[in-house]
Amino acid sequence: MDPIAAGAAANISSETAMGIFHEAKRHIRYLVFYQRYVKNFEDKLQKLIEKRLSVQQDIVVAERNVQKIKADVQGWGDRVDKVIREEKDKVKNLQDKANNKSFFGFCPNIKSRHKLSRKAEEDAATFDELIKECQFNSVGYLDLPQLIVDTDFEAFKSRERVFNDIVESLKDFIVSMIGVYGMPGVGKTSLVKEVERQLQEAKLFNSVVMVTVSQTPDIQKIRDEIAESSGLRIEEKSTVVRATRLRERLIQGKDQTERVLIILDDIWKKLDLAEVGIPFGSQHKGCKILLTSRNKTVLSNGMGATKTFQLGDLEDEEAWEFFKKMAGDSFESDRELKSTAIEVAKRCAGLSIAIATVARALQKQSLFVWNEALRQLQRPYSENPSEISAEVYSAIELSINHLRGEDLKQVFLLCSLLRRDTTIEDLLRYKIGLGLINGVDTVKEARDSLLTMMSTLKASCLLLDSNTNDEFFDVHDLTYIVAKSMASKDNQVFALREEDVLIDWPDAESMKKCSKICLQHPTIIRLPDNLNCPQLSLFLLYSNDLSLTLPDDFFKEATNLKVLDLLVCNFLLYLHQFVN
Repeated sequence: MDPIAAGAAANISSETAMGIFHEAKRHIRYLVFYQRYVKNFEDKLQKLIEKRLSVQQDIVVAERNVQKIKADVQGWGDRVDKVIREEKDKVKNLQDKANNKSFFGFCPNIKSRHKLSRKAEEDAATFDELIKECQFNSVGYLDLPQLIVDTDFEAFKSRERVFNDIVESLKDFIVSMIGVYGMPGVGKTSLVKEVERQLQEAKLFNSVVMVTVSQTPDIQKIRDEIAESSGLRIEEKSTVVRATRLRERLIQGKDQTERVLIILDDIWKKLDLAEVGIPFGSQHKGCKILLTSRNKTVLSNGMGATKTFQLGDLEDEEAWEFFKKMAGDSFESDRELKSTAIEVAKRCAGLSIAIATVARALQKQSLFVWNEALRQLQRPYSENPSEISAEVYSAIELSINHLRGEDLKQVFLLCSLLRRDTTIEDLLRYKIGLGLINGVDTVKEARDSLLTMMSTLKASCLLLDSNTNDEFFDVHDLTYIVAKSMASKDNQVFALREEDVLIDWPDAESMKKCSKICLQHPTIIRLPDNLNCPQLSLFLLYSNDLSLTLPDDFFKEATNLKVLDLLVCNFLLYLHQFVN
């Protein structure tokens, strides 16, 4: 034989023999060290179970914080659960067989031990891979909040043209900012909510965000609400950086197909969109802006809206049909009652808020109640605030006076004074503190009682759902004005908001009668040395002025005080003195 060929054959034979030797050695190890393979399987299984429990604990925490679970985390958990459930039983069965001896109990079950070792080795490797995959920085994420839409929107014919014009303008690539204006109570907010709802259903925009601006806009609050609704969490503290982050989020994907609609409701004056972080203008066609205001000039000159649309009063026939829907058809068979109802509807001045509140208040009432309501609405009224007409004031006042029960009226008064700055849970605490909890023994019963009252107020159209968060509530501007005016007539309530400047406090006699003081971010020149209010039961003060100091004897004469809410950091330093 050729020496080279002989050498190659020898090498091949040697490698083959070595391969056979190693393979035989591995199989022998399966037989001899099967317990070691099982022990390794059990150790890896225990580590995997611990990892799975740890991830599950993180999932529970994330779900409690209303987070969605990431797809890779959910998939990993499902695979781990399946592997543990199936493979653990298979190895247990093989282990039982391996422990049974063959040949009448004299010899070990070699075949079962071999299968057991191989299975344990394979599963241990699978467990190890799953353990290595468990490298999650977080298990959940904040999903975009579901927007609260008004399902009771009335599609009046006089609104159809305005509604269609708005939608068509939003589809126009050239138009970037649109405004809707009209007097308070005419239905501007309800209209843009319906626009929002239909655009969401039609998927014309990737995201739609609606926030309330109000008379004195809080830039940080507006920015944060838009960011949260857009799924953006801003960690930076700098206002400039926060605005930049929001702007980057809103123009994200502008070169592709992403479109964003920002609805800014109730604008009173020019709002600096750049300061908020809202991109606008011809270079940002992907971001549309829809505004509502009482003043056309604010929209056209202040904000530079490309198009503006006016929303007027309801036409007579529309107003009557809406009134009938709100009041029910109980008067259709009574000619005299129907005649009175028509006159009552006319006194509501074509404003949907006035029509809704009056109609709900008189629903299923007798003729004499309707007649008295008409007399009240026809009575000349000279004391109403300048920002609201006598007709609308009388209409809303009538609805408030028809609330049944003093507790319900007191809860409504609290809701009106606190409005959109207070959560339902805070309102519950105030209700308990003021003793408006007749017939209940537990906090749960008190909460149920409050929610029932709020449901009654919403059914009366005197209370509204929040635009953005179901933990809050809202009251229409006109309802707030009337409620505040009614409560202030006998000097029982002293209430100021952001737009107010407090220079001189009420006179001593008025303060002695005052039972509630609500100061929500007004400009306060000074606080009196002593709050001489022996009837005061609630004192609420929100202020961002860190220079405002609380005198040592401020609450000395407030011996009836039951609820105290101070939202100013340096006031906490003085709180212990009052408690003592």
